[in-house]
Amino acid sequence: MARSPVVARRNGDVSFWQASLPAPVRRPPLGGDREADVCIVGAGFTGLWTAYHLKRAQPELDVVVLEREYAGFGASGRNGGQLMPAFGPHGGTVDPAIERALHGSVADVEATCARERIDCDWHAGGLLRVARGAAQAARLRASLAHDRASGVEDLHELDAAALGARVRIAGASAAVWTPHGVRVQPAKLVRGLAAAAERHGARICESTAVRELRPAGADGRAAAVSARGTVRAPVVLCCLEGFTHELRDQRRTLLPLNSAIAITAPLPQATWAQIGWEGQELLGDNAHAYFYAQRTADGRIAMGGRGVPYRYGSRTDRDGRTQQRTIDSLVRMLHELFPATAGVAIDHAWCGVLGVARDWQPAARLDRATGIGIAGGYVGPGIGASNLAGRTLCDLALGRDTELTRLSWVGHRSRRWEPEPLRWIGANLVYALYRTADRRETASGSARTSALAHAADRLSGR
Repeated sequence: MARSPVVARRNGDVSFWQASLPAPVRRPPLGGDREADVCIVGAGFTGLWTAYHLKRAQPELDVVVLEREYAGFGASGRNGGQLMPAFGPHGGTVDPAIERALHGSVADVEATCARERIDCDWHAGGLLRVARGAAQAARLRASLAHDRASGVEDLHELDAAALGARVRIAGASAAVWTPHGVRVQPAKLVRGLAAAAERHGARICESTAVRELRPAGADGRAAAVSARGTVRAPVVLCCLEGFTHELRDQRRTLLPLNSAIAITAPLPQATWAQIGWEGQELLGDNAHAYFYAQRTADGRIAMGGRGVPYRYGSRTDRDGRTQQRTIDSLVRMLHELFPATAGVAIDHAWCGVLGVARDWQPAARLDRATGIGIAGGYVGPGIGASNLAGRTLCDLALGRDTELTRLSWVGHRSRRWEPEPLRWIGANLVYALYRTADRRETASGSARTSALAHAADRLSGR
């Protein structure tokens, strides 16, 4: 008999994180044409970290942030709340300098929260990367060996018994734990950061949709153009990440990849006794279509995954509303991992987009000739990456030669994504292959990674 769909009490309304806070009071929009020293497009984490660090570095700068909706409307207020020193879906990086810089980002976020008194449910329980099945375990060991050879420290291999002492996950046979992972409530963090940037003098203009960036003309000023006015500045920074495609001529720069989350009602103490998870570590697995999860401060489980990965023509959701089949898939995964949650209600489900470059490599850059800069392409764990991007864009805008501006991702350029319908066909085919590869690995019990996953890697450009 087919299982009835699990209906979330709320679907959309941006996210549970935002809905659990008072409704944001909109800041005034841009009131017409004006000039600035730096104009930032996008009031998510990347834009706000950039504004915050610019004003702390040089308080006299006139910094203007333009936002289509309100601060934190996009991925910054919808993500899984996982702050870690990582780029990419599995957290690996081969550049030791970037590894150090990302660790510095975690420290900078913590210091800012303390300095600005931002309460964001901070809990430094670390990160557990879990293996379910022989193929995932083999990839986990290979990734561990690679990371250790690259100089990554504080990686601890756990067998099934050691993992079960932390959290009991059905079918899990091994894990790697690192202390470098922090659980946060992202909407609290992004709202607190926006308020801090304003206290230091940044101007945030909401309800102001920028549609075009124009390169510097004879006056040396680039421009951010909106229906509410144009801001001209020597430096204009695009910090839209998954929404970059909405700018004219930028539709194929970053692909907006969808990710979705379902969150339970608070679990009874008897259920937590069966699950464990007292350390409140961040969770993820080594599947190709992987999951990510956190135990929230008020005793819920937030479970995330890809859902419908890409919509034709780079279309995005309406205020976070996701498909019922995506909710069903996430809830099935939740019940597979934690059978004790079978009777627990799902309170909220939502989705959002993250930016992916054609070569899956993040970048931060500023073209001095045009006056236009951009950062994005974090491919998932964007809280720490966006802080690094913001600090890097700050140094680039100020013309500083620093360790951050010399990092290997600075100035990187990826080729553009294919036009439609190739973009839609390719993106959805990749995730169909990954899901099929996961099913085949589970069914076969083999320790070898499915050939379909290798084919998907080649097709995606990883």
